[in-house]
Amino acid sequence: MPFTRPATGLAFCLFYLSSYFTNKYVLSVLKFTYPTLFQGWQTLVGGILLHVSWKIGWVEISSSSRSEVLSWLPASALFVGIIYSGSRALSRLPIPIFLTLHNAADVIFYGVEVSVQKEQNSSLKLCRVLILLVAAGGLLFNDPQFDIDGYFWALIHLLCVGAYKVFYKLWKPNSLSISEQQYINYAFRYIIF
Repeated sequence: MPFTRPATGLAFCLFYLSSYFTNKYVLSVLKFTYPTLFQGWQTLVGGILLHVSWKIGWVEISSSSRSEVLSWLPASALFVGIIYSGSRALSRLPIPIFLTLHNAADVIFYGVEVSVQKEQNSSLKLCRVLILLVAAGGLLFNDPQFDIDGYFWALIHLLCVGAYKVFYKLWKPNSLSISEQQYINYAFRYIIF
């Protein structure tokens, strides 16, 4: 089937955007003032779905060693920072502005890649990062509904997302799969809150 791959990508994009529109609606239009409770509900649903998927055999989650779980905890703390600051920023900023700032986290990742790891990057990647940087910086001057508190939380969110990506790139997992990492993130979120 030639359309299987594009259909999967399109479905992912639709679910991704619909989750942001749903979050924005709940946080802004319904004026839900307890973002921690809302995030708890979202991570509970995600954790339950991941657990059920594990039990019926769709994903594999094995019992990992304590040292591997403990080595992943800094990323779990960043995950909590991502969802909390993202919720606060999304409640105050329009979705296109929030997503532009969210995507600007690649600038942090690129900076670490170039400076710390001394990796050679293509000029196309540099151009992409510069466009992201200009777009994010231009928002400050062209946002008619400028909200300093929203931009503050978006900056915290951007830093957490960038640090999470850097940690993931630098951390060499021995046996933790992506599903296991997410499972630990959900569990850590409940321990913290």
